[in-house]
Amino acid sequence: MSVRKAILANKRRAVAFSIACCLLAPSIAIALSLHATRSNTGLPELVRLDAGEIFYQRAGDFTRSGKEAESPHVHFSWSEPIEIMKYQVTSGDFQRCVDDGTCRPLDARFRNPPADRPAVDLSWHDADNYADWLSRKSGETWRLPTDEEWIFAAGEKINAGERFDRGGQDQTPSSLPAYYVFSPKTFAPGSFGANRNGVFDIAGNVWEWTSTCLVQGALNDDGALISEATNCGVRVAEGKHRAYITDIVRDPKSSGCTGIPPTHLGFRLIREQRLSERLIESVRRLFASASTMLFAS
Repeated sequence: MSVRKAILANKRRAVAFSIACCLLAPSIAIALSLHATRSNTGLPELVRLDAGEIFYQRAGDFTRSGKEAESPHVHFSWSEPIEIMKYQVTSGDFQRCVDDGTCRPLDARFRNPPADRPAVDLSWHDADNYADWLSRKSGETWRLPTDEEWIFAAGEKINAGERFDRGGQDQTPSSLPAYYVFSPKTFAPGSFGANRNGVFDIAGNVWEWTSTCLVQGALNDDGALISEATNCGVRVAEGKHRAYITDIVRDPKSSGCTGIPPTHLGFRLIREQRLSERLIESVRRLFASASTMLFAS
């Protein structure tokens, strides 16, 4: 290509880039305005986890030739970032939902704890109702994490490859003595520390509900799944070990839990990306593409 043609091509790219900026400017302004609005609402602190993947032991009950078998190990990946609450939902947070008439009051044992303690003795339905309430209040979409998302967020605090369902073995590192993990008391947010993702109190003494239903599957001789059935009356709770708990149960030590029951049942939520944030991400990608085109040789 001659020098004259190269200069002309660059001018055309510059013009195209300028036009793109002008066309996208209103979208950028709207997106930034909507994004800024969230920072003033007093909503829960979030941790953003970049897209990635995990290799983990799948939740569920599995059999091989009619006998109990170890859960299969599978890969799971995300193409988009995940935003999860930095801390578990507190009793003060949950009480606001109760005061609005959406959530059931806490049971007597934990009805009047300090407002900054985790909300515990909650069923899966309690957690799901709170997510619906917070979604309506904030205009955003909040939900329980899937088991895979929780494991991804937990990072090094759990062993994803060997979850030891029902607490058959203790494999979770903890900076606090076992007494605290299995204490009937609850502790202030941050007492069990943060993991490398910046998520606090993972695998402490509050197990967390997920949206994942119990799967009962059959494996062939090679360990491949050949059939499965889903029971959404039982959900997966994650913590120091994985547990399967009936969704209406508030106190796992009373009934509805197989194996060693969790000390307490609480939860944290994931926030879905808003339209404004998707716009910002789309604009960023468009600018990156335009810049590449402009400066390409």
